[in-house]
Amino acid sequence: MTFSFILNGEDVLVKARSADRLVDLLRERFGLLGPLADCRHGACGKCLILLDGRLAPSCMLPAFKVRGREVITLEGFSQTDEYADIKGGFEEAGLELCGFCDNGRILAVAALLERNARPSRDEILGELSAVPCRCADPETLTQAVAAAAERRARRLYHRARQ
Repeated sequence: MTFSFILNGEDVLVKARSADRLVDLLRERFGLLGPLADCRHGACGKCLILLDGRLAPSCMLPAFKVRGREVITLEGFSQTDEYADIKGGFEEAGLELCGFCDNGRILAVAALLERNARPSRDEILGELSAVPCRCADPETLTQAVAAAAERRARRLYHRARQ
């Protein structure tokens, strides 16, 4: 079947079989390596994408389910001011991710901050539980997200004042 969707801000048209998973389509047809097809059960968080602004495991999604929708991968998100806020907050807190969880953790934080500009510690840890990696301790994670939230708030405040 042939269908279209928005991928990282671009309208794309693809042909896929009904059994094709979105993660495979993203990696093989578009060369997007951010989402990893690791567990293929949606449990590891390495395949996470933003689907219409919400976290979704691309390894569990039949590709055709994104017809007419918006998909953002880490590659597309990394071109945004929000990404700079998150990366800056991570650096400020001294958070270094292992490389396998970057995709899921960054997109999970993005989805969280879009819903809640000032999340609590429990909200942060709850959201990041979608990516069960042990490369960072919970305290550093919460400090990094709080720093990212502060950077985002300052940027939005300055933009609103201009």
